Amino acid sequence: MSKKKILYISSEIFPYLEESYISHICRYLPQGIQEKENEIRTFMPKYGRINERKHLLHEVIRLSGQNIIIEDSDHPLIIKVASLQAVRMQIYFIDSEDFFKRKQLFRDEEGNFFPDNDSRAIFFAKGVVETVCKLGWAPDIIHCHGWITGLVPMFLKTLYKDNPFFQDTRVVYSLYNDQFDEKFDANFAKKLELTDVPATHLDHFKNPSFESLQKSAIDFSDGLVIGHPDVESDLKAYAGSTGRLLLTHPTEDNYVDQYDEFYNKILAQAPLTF
Repeated sequence: MSKKKILYISSEIFPYLEESYISHICRYLPQGIQEKENEIRTFMPKYGRINERKHLLHEVIRLSGQNIIIEDSDHPLIIKVASLQAVRMQIYFIDSEDFFKRKQLFRDEEGNFFPDNDSRAIFFAKGVVETVCKLGWAPDIIHCHGWITGLVPMFLKTLYKDNPFFQDTRVVYSLYNDQFDEKFDANFAKKLELTDVPATHLDHFKNPSFESLQKSAIDFSDGLVIGHPDVESDLKAYAGSTGRLLLTHPTEDNYVDQYDEFYNKILAQAPLTF
């Protein structure tokens, strides 16, 4: 198959954050796919704990300056970039004074779930998609990793379904064991509706939780990955019930080959439409 254009959207990437199961995959999978002569772009949040001087982050002025509206508030979008020089990979960072300056990822120092994590997910998802439009780069596949990317599939298949950059884009969503018990803000569905997501697609958000966000992402994805052995059993069953192409993350070191083959299978099918 000819060269593919793949956008990776990740909650965490090593070495910008501590090495974890997700950050390891999101560091080495894009590299492996790029080494197969494909074109990639990679995005993650610019959490406050990321050391900008150490990793040589700098703002991309031509991409910054947009406002993301959540409810009635404007939130300026800042785009930064860094390079993993040894492997010639650029990483784009979504930054925000309102949402990503804090040092912690999703909980405060006492372990309390941030009450605005729903708004942070909206900002991050819209920020990535709007920035890709500004780049003028139309991906063949968008592969999402980590719960904070969970709104991307729905946004692409509803808000951006008529955008020419995404007419033929397939969406892949990886499920991980990054679950939490807390509920999102009760107004999550209202915020999404004010973002112009049709109310008919918001049933999962009547009782907004980790599970409801994951089920929404599953519904709007062209392909699914069981990214970790400890993904909750009901989510595995829900993913299996959709009839979508499904990959279980390989345990072998040659997993890049299997992802590349999986992407080719997804591209051989027509994209989902809603």
